[in-house]
Amino acid sequence: MEFGGAWRRWRARGTTVRHRLLAGAVALAAVAAAGTATVASGGEQAVRQEDRFLSMPETPGSAQQVQLDTSFFTTGGGPRPAVLLAHGFGGSKEGERQRAEQLARQGYAVLTWSARGFGHSGGKIGLNAPDREVEDVKHLVDWLAQRPEVQLDGPGDPKVGITGASYGGAVSLLASAYDHRIDAVATQITWWNLADALFPQGVQGSGAADGVFKKLWAGIFFTTGSAGDLGPSGEAPRESGSPGPKADGPVGCGRFLESLCQMYDRVATAGHADPEAVALLDRSSPSSVAAQLKAPTLVVQGQQDSLFPLDQGDRIAKAVAANGAPVAVDWFAGGHDGGTDTSARVDDRVTAWFDHYLKGRGNDTGADFRVTRTGGVDSTGFQAVLRGATADRYPGLGGTGSRTVELAGGEQTLANPPGGAPPGISTLPGVGALSQAASLGAGLSLDFPGQNAAFDSAPLDSPLHLTGQPTVPVRVTADRPDAVLFAKLYDVGPDGKAVLPQQLAAPLRVTGADAGQTVTVALPTVDHTFPAGHRVRLVLASTDLAYASPVEPATYRVAPAGALTVPTVEELVTEAAPLPARTWLLPVIAVLAAAALLLAPRLRRRRAAAGPGFDPELAAVPLLISGLSKRYKGAQDRYAVRELGFRVEQGQVLGLLGPNGAGKTTTLRMLMGLIRPDAGEIRIFGHLVRPGAPVLSRVGAFVEGAGFLPHLTGRANLRLYWQATGRPEADARFDEALAIAGLGEALDRAVRTYSQGMRQRLAIAQAMLGMPDLLILDEPTNGLDPPQIREMREVMIRYAAGGRTVIVSSHLLSEVEQSCTDLVVMDRGRLVTAGPVAGIVGAGELLMIGIAEPYDPASVADKVAALAGVGSAEAVEGGLLVRLDGLAASELLAELVRLEVPVESAGPQRRLEDAFLSLIGGGA
Repeated sequence: MEFGGAWRRWRARGTTVRHRLLAGAVALAAVAAAGTATVASGGEQAVRQEDRFLSMPETPGSAQQVQLDTSFFTTGGGPRPAVLLAHGFGGSKEGERQRAEQLARQGYAVLTWSARGFGHSGGKIGLNAPDREVEDVKHLVDWLAQRPEVQLDGPGDPKVGITGASYGGAVSLLASAYDHRIDAVATQITWWNLADALFPQGVQGSGAADGVFKKLWAGIFFTTGSAGDLGPSGEAPRESGSPGPKADGPVGCGRFLESLCQMYDRVATAGHADPEAVALLDRSSPSSVAAQLKAPTLVVQGQQDSLFPLDQGDRIAKAVAANGAPVAVDWFAGGHDGGTDTSARVDDRVTAWFDHYLKGRGNDTGADFRVTRTGGVDSTGFQAVLRGATADRYPGLGGTGSRTVELAGGEQTLANPPGGAPPGISTLPGVGALSQAASLGAGLSLDFPGQNAAFDSAPLDSPLHLTGQPTVPVRVTADRPDAVLFAKLYDVGPDGKAVLPQQLAAPLRVTGADAGQTVTVALPTVDHTFPAGHRVRLVLASTDLAYASPVEPATYRVAPAGALTVPTVEELVTEAAPLPARTWLLPVIAVLAAAALLLAPRLRRRRAAAGPGFDPELAAVPLLISGLSKRYKGAQDRYAVRELGFRVEQGQVLGLLGPNGAGKTTTLRMLMGLIRPDAGEIRIFGHLVRPGAPVLSRVGAFVEGAGFLPHLTGRANLRLYWQATGRPEADARFDEALAIAGLGEALDRAVRTYSQGMRQRLAIAQAMLGMPDLLILDEPTNGLDPPQIREMREVMIRYAAGGRTVIVSSHLLSEVEQSCTDLVVMDRGRLVTAGPVAGIVGAGELLMIGIAEPYDPASVADKVAALAGVGSAEAVEGGLLVRLDGLAASELLAELVRLEVPVESAGPQRRLEDAFLSLIGGGA
């Protein structure tokens, strides 16, 4: 099993999907090796993936290098917070690709990597050693600080969060403790103390040194790490960047550090921990740096998890809270033993946590405490009904209240068989079906006769909802110095059927048992309701398949020494149970099927014409039209627009010119999504334009005048219009739009008092509300006198000066010439030409020289034409038309003075009208 994330992603990871352990990753970045980049499209946003190997020292100060295989995911736009995404033990960065792309689309720069000894990365598995894997993460943070896509808190300090599950969850916590540049942590199904997790001790006040060896989980873990291949596609990891498999060290050690192999050999043989093993595992545990965990932390722990149960997450939460940092706890229906898939909800909660603490927005990070509850099955009988229960604060394992339950049975005797066989069964590591079946009342557990003692309560007179870790004092006497027992709490129905919640057992080693000892047993932490009429049963067994039992035969005498204490949390508010899916799913399916039959042909035609929905390479291009064609019904032999194509850049004022019937209005209507093209496409800032497309919110338009309420002021009309859009008033940017429109105090007069020019400017201001990036104006100077036309020209120029784009359609060629930077000329639906105004008109090299009467221009035309730097000189009515060819206008005037020509005026003669008429064939 790969222990890298939520259950849905574990199940989908091919051959690495089961029977492994822990979760997460570690890696670094110091020197970037070769990198490759690809673009993967998903939905409307494309995600760019950049793959590269990063080099880092084997240990701090070491000359030996280790290569880490990394992937960096981003979308277009400016700097944004970063997220480090760790993978699971036995996995690699490839298993996190889907989640990385999801986070990238949600506005983060995401870095994933294969930890040492996994995937294509080199190095040996150090089990999250501070001087290896944790140091790697510090280098990864350094690398992020150099990327232009990443937002910084300061020089060398990126705004960054980190998340991972199990193995990756532990490195997330450790990295945040060693590197306080990490701003937020979301850790899932991970450990607090690895020694306590692998050598648990269910006796309060005792530690891992006295714990019981979790042999099956530890065996899966070390066998996985010792196997010959943990890389994707059957390829072993690289050592120090070299290709091909390589597994130095003792036989069976695989890619573990030799010190870890030696430790495992010792404890697996002895069946218990030694001080050296505890010290080595402590070093890889967040508990070793408890006082340094100061980042806001979301703790997601699995209820169906016999590897890292809920008490591990409890200790994480308490440590973070003790340091004054925000913390939230989520017990979800899953874990290393599998269970019900709730990973989509967990992913959303992790994203909300980062949105709040990295982006500074989104106050809903979820309740401080949430637990997923299983409320039986739906009416199909196959699917568990899940619902959440929340509280405003995390109660801890002791709950906010408690209830005592008396147990009967007296002292009982049980035996530990020779060799510890046959063993009882509580759970099978990694087999989630058992724990899920238990949640539905059909779990499997096995306690052999003679190897267990059972103590029952009386039938409950009211429901008992256990949330936390029950405790019970027990008296243990043995014929050997040590006694190893496994404590379980069953729910026994009126029919005698016993269910073990979450299939969990608490192992305990009682030292000095030959003299008799009374110990307080901490039972497994669960959330479970015992219905009224059910009984609570405490079972103490001598063997369990998942743990190492003593091989020597022994006899134990056990009895409760007091009542069972059950923690409760009355403050938990449970969600209403959802309706069974089939009550609404079948009608919806029927409606969708009918709609599909009706719409499929049309959708296929539209998609064929539309192409991809978003092109990130065009995200900064205000408008791109390509292959655009439109024929109206009843005019099949004549195109309104045919194969039109042109591009508009930011900051341009583009004039759309053409005679009546050229297709200008049809083009503008298609641009605004009012009518559909028959072929071709229109993209605004990379997005394909369709009716109602969200990108149209970035377009402002004024077409054929605007209607205003005459009795209201101009300002009131604009506010009324904006309210009708349903968008926040703050987004309107009234002051900016009105400043550009230049209406002044007239804004507060009734519109009926406005001149035509003022009405036009008010209409332009309405189009500019929200300061759209693309402004479209159709005949904005209609009905205006010359001073008003000049004012309108200044409005358009001021608007584009801010980096926005204006498209104007007009018949006044002189105004287009003075206000536009670029032109598109159409005739009969086709593009005639497109380009800068100066290029179309003649670049301004034509000068009109006015000559005072009675001087004859013809008498000096030949002399001027002969001057160096003059292309031609032609006598025209009122003076000379001179085409310059290198001579500056000021130098020409000096030469004319030298020739004693009485110059009355001089200026450029662009003659757009002449150029326009020549382009469309003289007009018609």
